[in-house]
Amino acid sequence: MMNRIHATRACALAALLAATMLAGCASPEPRYYTLAQGPAAGGASVATPAAPNTEPLWIEVAPVRVPERLNRPQFVVRDTRNGNDAGLRLLDLSRWSSPLPEEMRDALSQRLQASLGAVDTYQQGLADVAPVYRITTDVVRLDADIGQRAGATINWTVRRLPDGKVVSGRTQADLAAPGEIEGVVAAYREILSGAAGDIAAGVQSLRR
Repeated sequence: MMNRIHATRACALAALLAATMLAGCASPEPRYYTLAQGPAAGGASVATPAAPNTEPLWIEVAPVRVPERLNRPQFVVRDTRNGNDAGLRLLDLSRWSSPLPEEMRDALSQRLQASLGAVDTYQQGLADVAPVYRITTDVVRLDADIGQRAGATINWTVRRLPDGKVVSGRTQADLAAPGEIEGVVAAYREILSGAAGDIAAGVQSLRR
């Protein structure tokens, strides 16, 4: 009888140890981040309604073109370990909430709609409105050193349709990004806000 009790306790202890080891070996869940701001995260429209009897300002914000090395679910940051300033590192536990080209497009659209009181016609089937200010952007550089800095260089073009008049420019910034990945996200958001401001000025110059 005593041997059976000891055997039962031994089995229970072994099961507890196995469960503890499995829990300790479980992979941590990744965290997801967005470049959108406020309640419009996820792509919701933040356009300011046009005043009565006025024509809305129509914009079309295309997906942002990014270098293939950055077009990944994971954050890509500079790998400065062991003095390797030229290397890149994937942060598997820090990921974008949507593909990076769409994430950046939605963030720019959100800011442009808010600042211009515009309506983004992208994928809305509004083909008969005019003029439309088509906005394309190319990310030349997007990099960060965790806990230190984050920077970007973004080329952008605004084309007024249907006449095709164009204005283009470049937004470039390097900002402090203290803390962990949250600091990088905050810096990227600020850089995108600056790019949206530059693009909005370009749109306004074509309206004159």
